Amino acid sequence: MASKAGDDPESLMSLCTVFCLKNLRRTMCYSGEHSRLQLRPDVFLPGEICDRLVNVYMDLLHTDSDFEPQDGFFQLFSDPRSTRLTRLQLREELVLDRDLEAIAKQDLMELHLTYCSRLTSRGLRTLCSFRHSLRSLSLFGCSDIFFRKGGAPLAYSEEDEEDLEEHLHRPSVDQDFSFQGFNRLRLLNLGGLPAELDVETLLRPLPALTSLDLSAVHLPRPAFLTQWKERLASLVLYNVELTEELIHTLLQMSRLRHLDISRENQRTSKFKMTRKILSSIVQSLVHLVSLDISGHIMLDNCTVPAFEDAVGRPSIEPCKSSIYPFQELKRPLQFLGLYNTTLCNVTHIPAYKVTGSKNEDQILNAIEAYTEQRPELAHRAINQLFDIARIQHCSQLLRALQLVITALKTHKYDKSIQVTGSAALFYLTNTEYRSDQSVRLRRQVIQVVLNGMEQYQEVTVQRNCCLTLCNFSIPEELEFQYHRVNLLLLKILEPARQDESIQRIAVHLCNALVCQVDNDHKEAVGKMGFVKTMLNLIQKKLQDRMCDQVMEFSWSALWNITDETPDNCQMFLECNGMNLFLECLKEFPDKQELHRNMLGLLGNVAEVKALRPQLLTKQFITVFSELLDSKADGIEVSYNACGVLAHIMFDGSDVWTMEEPKRSHVMDKMWAAIQSWDVSSRRNINYRSFEPILRLLPQSGAPVSQHWATWALYNLVSVYPSKYCPLLIKEGGVILLQKVLELESSHQETKDMARKVMEQCENFKEDPMDTSR
Repeated sequence: MASKAGDDPESLMSLCTVFCLKNLRRTMCYSGEHSRLQLRPDVFLPGEICDRLVNVYMDLLHTDSDFEPQDGFFQLFSDPRSTRLTRLQLREELVLDRDLEAIAKQDLMELHLTYCSRLTSRGLRTLCSFRHSLRSLSLFGCSDIFFRKGGAPLAYSEEDEEDLEEHLHRPSVDQDFSFQGFNRLRLLNLGGLPAELDVETLLRPLPALTSLDLSAVHLPRPAFLTQWKERLASLVLYNVELTEELIHTLLQMSRLRHLDISRENQRTSKFKMTRKILSSIVQSLVHLVSLDISGHIMLDNCTVPAFEDAVGRPSIEPCKSSIYPFQELKRPLQFLGLYNTTLCNVTHIPAYKVTGSKNEDQILNAIEAYTEQRPELAHRAINQLFDIARIQHCSQLLRALQLVITALKTHKYDKSIQVTGSAALFYLTNTEYRSDQSVRLRRQVIQVVLNGMEQYQEVTVQRNCCLTLCNFSIPEELEFQYHRVNLLLLKILEPARQDESIQRIAVHLCNALVCQVDNDHKEAVGKMGFVKTMLNLIQKKLQDRMCDQVMEFSWSALWNITDETPDNCQMFLECNGMNLFLECLKEFPDKQELHRNMLGLLGNVAEVKALRPQLLTKQFITVFSELLDSKADGIEVSYNACGVLAHIMFDGSDVWTMEEPKRSHVMDKMWAAIQSWDVSSRRNINYRSFEPILRLLPQSGAPVSQHWATWALYNLVSVYPSKYCPLLIKEGGVILLQKVLELESSHQETKDMARKVMEQCENFKEDPMDTSR
């Protein structure tokens, strides 16, 4: 059998790492003084495991809402004799100066810090501890690391107070830091370095660099880059304003294998790319294997005529290139960035991997290349993928899904990525693609969708996320996140004036989640405030005099969550549920579906002996006996009303203390109603257990209750034998029906019906493969 996309099981290493991180005190740590986290003295961890622990720890903080930051976590790695760290990737605001200080004694070889907005110059000075070992350093988007917190001048007078206030809040550049002594450093990323810093002075002590990223850095005197012309193999100048002087400098960097001079968009640049410049790059940089010129406007035409472009199958041979300057390449490029340029639309492009927007492949390449550090481009590319998934057909489904999941995980605070990513997920997980997806992959989708819902109370994200959840089998596929998804949905439904469409989808999901699940799940959801939330929605709709899907779904959800769950039934009564039931009946006398849902719910309440006295009022009994005549939704409303009364009658005549209506009169109406029902009616109901019905059988105090129960069983085993015969046999129903036959108080027609039920079960046992129905 072929395996589904993304079906490889998690490695044992991954599973153990996550388990240890979620159970630190039960595995490798203990609580020291002041309950500080301490590494056990007999634990010695090699570099590969330590790196993985820290990197997965960062991952969990970003993607698992139940995972809390551990105070003193980095302190566990303070002693290189018991733990070794070599390669770390830390991101965003969770990283503090003291975390870097804790690991200062380690011989780090790679340290990648991305968008670490809370690191200050204190963290910068800690970097010097790693200068003897560091080979690769990224400070991408960590601009605050170069600033000291504002400090006061030593003496000041009162009139200086306003200036002082400003001085205290204005951070100053840390002039003391230098890369002096970082002799092993080969790869450096200073993307987003603030303009106040002189990049030339900063880089001077690093003669051995082979890879440099200066994205969005101000370069007033670019000629200084030539000091690395014999060494530099990779240079990234994304969103750096190109000038003639900079181009002249680049053409001297003859060892370059990767050059990125791309831009976010064409509008903001004064510079125009020409055929001549592109040709000179290809001619001068002969070792180039990767080039990114995304976002540039071509000033003159550098593509072959259309008739020539259309000749033959698409080719990556340089001599056939539709882009003239690239005809001079010795061999195809490994990577060519043409995103947001017109060049990506030609037929013959001499590169193995191209970013652009012409087709699915180019778009996926763009998402892959730009997600990590260029969310503004990734967001556009995901938007284009969304159009492909929506209008055409996505042929690289697994890759597309994994890229969108990565983008949503990496940029959970980026609203535009969350909006477009969640919309793309909706189309990528729908029925058309479902059979190709593994359980593990679909679980990853659910995780990022729930992360989005947690992070954004914004309408579009919430709607996209809720719609995407509707593509899953509920409750089965959401069971592994059951508690969390219910909490999120209830939170969405909290504000009474919610967006109408979100409210409708969220109530639908809530209803589906409490249908067909164990009672302990229902009790847990009840404790989260489910019953109250649904009743609030109903109250709101009543005020608006509106019986729409939200109203019907809310009652349906209450029907499901009270099934065999006495605590939730009690909550319904305590939260004024019965009054809302009466008001809805009065306000919407013709809404059949609504009546069925409400009566189904009251049937659940009536099954709880301790709560039945609250239903025994003149007002309620009158309403139930009037509903016996209802023809709404076939027999459903009449059947459920009779069920409620059957349980009340079962408690005997002693509890019936009211004058009107008389117990005997209500019983007569129940008999008449049951006799009017067609026993072959197909049903809009689903029993998981017959226990509440079976307890009405062996008794003599209320023959009508016994008759209702017997009729219910006969209807279900005749219309749905394969589903209900085994259930009735398993729960001992046949023995109880035998007792009905033995009781003198049982009416003859009840006995006749009981025999038919027993015969039906007997026949089913003899021929369980009966296919006649």
